Order: sequence, then C-alpha cells, then structure tokens
Amino acid sequence: MNPDDSTSEISPLKSSHPDQGHKTMNTAARRQSKEKKAESCFSHNLLTILTIASVFGGVILGFILKGAKDEWTKREITYVQFPGDIFLRMLKMLIVPLLVSSIVSAIGSLDLSLSKKIGFQSIAYYAATTSMAVLQGIFWVMLIHPGKMMDKEDPKMHEHQETRPITTTDTILDLIRNIFPANLIEACISTYRTVLIKPASFKATAGNVTDYSLWEMKSEMVEGSNVLGLVAFSVAFGICIGKLGPVGKPLLNFFDSLGEAVMLMTNWVIWLSPMGVLFLVASKVLELDDFGAIVGRLGMYFLTVVFGLFVHGFVLLPLMYSVFTRQLPFKFTLNMGQAIITAFGTASSSASLPISMACLEENNKIDVRVSRFVMPIGATINMDGTALYEAVAAIFIAQLKGIQLSFGQIAAVSVTATMASIGAAGIPQAGLVTMVMVLDTLGLPADDVSLIIAVDWLLDRFRTTVNVLGDAYGAGIVAKLAENDLEFMSNGPVEGGKVPDDEWHTTSM
Repeated sequence: MNPDDSTSEISPLKSSHPDQGHKTMNTAARRQSKEKKAESCFSHNLLTILTIASVFGGVILGFILKGAKDEWTKREITYVQFPGDIFLRMLKMLIVPLLVSSIVSAIGSLDLSLSKKIGFQSIAYYAATTSMAVLQGIFWVMLIHPGKMMDKEDPKMHEHQETRPITTTDTILDLIRNIFPANLIEACISTYRTVLIKPASFKATAGNVTDYSLWEMKSEMVEGSNVLGLVAFSVAFGICIGKLGPVGKPLLNFFDSLGEAVMLMTNWVIWLSPMGVLFLVASKVLELDDFGAIVGRLGMYFLTVVFGLFVHGFVLLPLMYSVFTRQLPFKFTLNMGQAIITAFGTASSSASLPISMACLEENNKIDVRVSRFVMPIGATINMDGTALYEAVAAIFIAQLKGIQLSFGQIAAVSVTATMASIGAAGIPQAGLVTMVMVLDTLGLPADDVSLIIAVDWLLDRFRTTVNVLGDAYGAGIVAKLAENDLEFMSNGPVEGGKVPDDEWHTTSM
C-alpha cells in the first residue's frame, strides 16, 4: 500500500486498488508534463514560428496586391517595403557597435594563447568549409551541365545589366587596403575601392574581352561600413587590452558593458523581425515581372545552385558539426531558426549578425567569449554560400558560351571564387559584384552577369542563409573544442580534465 494518504483524496478507488491508483496518477502526471513541455516548446519557438509564417504571409500578400492592380510603380513598391526598410535600418544600426564591442571584449577577456588557439581553429574551419563549398559547387555544375539545357538564343537572357569594370588584381588589392583603414571613423560609414575609367582610345583584346590594364585608375570611398577594417582593428585592440592586464581592465569593462547593452537592444529589435520580413518579401514579389518565365529560362541553373547550397548547409555542415562535437545537429539547427529566417528575409549576413549571436548565446548556450569572437569575423570572411554560387555561376556562363574549360581554368575558378567570397560585403547581392572578378579569370566579359541577374535576388537569399548557418556551426564547433580551456579560465582546473555536462551544448556522447 502506498503510505501517502493524499492518494485516497484523489480517488476513493485507490484504497482498494493501489496499483490502479498509481497508474492513474502516473498517467495524469505524464499528461501534465507533456502539456507543460508542449507549452514551453511553443513559447520558446514562438518568434521563429511567427517569422516563418511571415515569409509565407509575405508571398501571399505580395500576390494578393499584385492581383489587385495591373502595374505597381517603384514608388508604390517602396511604400510596401517601408516597414521592412525600417527593420533593416535598425539591424544595420547595431552592426558597428556590436561588432567592435564583441570582438574587443571577447579577445580582451581571453589570455593570448587561448585567443590564438580559437583564432586558428576558426580560420581553419572557414578555410575548410569555403573550399568544400567551392569544390562541391564545381562538382554539381560539371555533373548536371545546366548551361547545355537552355535556349541560348532566348533574347530575354541578354537584358542589359550595367556592371562596374573590375579586375581580379584590383579586387584583391582593395581587399588588403580595406584591412588597414586610413581613418577609423570613416571606416564605419564607407569602404575603399578602385575605379577603372575607360581611356579616350578604347581597345579590346582578341575575343572582344576588354583589356582593363590599359584603363586609368582612380579610387573612391563608397557608402557601406568597412567591416573588414573594423574587424582587424578590433582584433588588434582586443589583444592590446589583454596584454595590459589590470591596467586595461577598466577599458575591457567598458566594452563588456557596451556589448551587453547592444545585445539588449538586439532582443528588442528581434521581435520586429516577423513584420519586417513580411513586407520585405511582399515587396520582392511585387517587383517580379513573370516568375514562371524566369524559372523556365534559368530553371536548371537555379536548381543546381539551390541543391548545392542545401547539400552544403543542411548535410555537410551538420555532419562536420556532429563529428567534432559528437552531438546530433538537429536541436542546434532548430535553435538557429530565427537567424536562418531573418537571413533569408534580409539577404544580408551582416544585418543578421545581431540575431545570429542572440540565437547562439540564448538558445544554444554558446559561451559569449566564443560567439562574440567567431561570429563577427565569420560574417565578414566566411561566405560558403557565396563561394559555391560564384563557382557554379561562372562555369554555367562558360557552358552557355560553349567554352570547354581546362583543368587549370577550373582550378583558377575555385581559387578566385574563394577570394571573391572573402571580398564580398555582407549586404544584399554583393556576390553579384564580385562575380565579375570570377568571370575575368575565365576571360569572360563583365556584361555576362546579365545572364543570371533574373534569379540572383532569390538565390542571394538562399546563399545568405547558408553563410549564416555556416558561421553558427563554426561557433558551435570552436566552443566544443575550447570548452576545457574556457572552463579552466572561469573555474580553475576541472576534475578529470573534463567539463561537466551541460544540457544545451556540451553533452558528450
């Protein structure tokens, strides 16, 4: 008999049938526990659910508005996009203070040897995944041959698209120049770039490819934060604070406080993401002329890129995460849902950075010293989706032109696509700009970008999603590899040389 007298108050039958009473209590307890878990899961994922719903809602709203009127002017589309623009502006407002404070506080709070270790692990991960993305993209485009499945005479494929003259050498040199900004304040609002000006006596080389080496060179500062330069300065500044020891502690506390304040603001902005994504997606639907015709002309190219991105982002990267952390990746990925959807809606890895970091720290419980070190750098130089896309696009255009690529040319595409992805800014359709650099490697004119412009706006969203997901997995892997060192810094030596199990992200299998 159960000695607990309270059981008889629940059901009078339990005194004569104790086993049945126990089963009734256990069933009720399990039901209540399941209800609480379901309620907790729903409340925990409410924002992600709302954001996913806003994507579909944006598509539906866009088609409803499109059907209500024969033609929408650019001004009218701007009005529809306005709430989304406000959301984007708020996110971009947080980028510079979040990036600088995060990197400085993360590096400054670590000892120099651990900073080197985490930095090396991060760079190794970036190099490995970017190379993997490029090689995978080349494999799929060479296997599927989407360029041979299109009507090359379709006049709509050659709609005019203005492109900026650019060379591979100038792009790489501009990349290096931007690492060392001449004015730190100016780097917050503008980026350096080389401009080529056609001389009075225009000449073209054989094959009608412009010889840009004969063009005049100028430089200009263009609108947009020089994130690469700010990252380089923040890393160096964080190292200096770390080496100062007690003298640098007040400065470190300032950046710690600044980072926490910006993350609090980020949490406020996050709750506006469903509304922002809704109107951003709706405005893009209104801009479409004929989506069916676009997919019909570029269908195989579109599917090749999306398939490659899916395999990389949702098969290879999770597999790598499982190998290094010995954990299943599903929960980690689901906890990044808000960042993934925001990346798709905004098409900007930089704008998604505040939300990505919040998801890592709050949902996946990644150590802030890792997330605030790895993520800002990853959002700057780790562009797996962009690298894969540029490799596929360049070879696709070569296939359209009937050009047979040698092994050397394919190798050149892989290297150039990797460099171009590093140089691509974390803004919408930045990959289309650096695409010119990859085409230059194959001797193709910059105007050939017009062959893929019709679907680039949509592919941009898919590749940005993979960029953000790749950064998140990198933070998870580095956090796992460095957990013993981080625990030692926080609490001293750990018994047995292992870190206690953590429910969220450090449980070993």
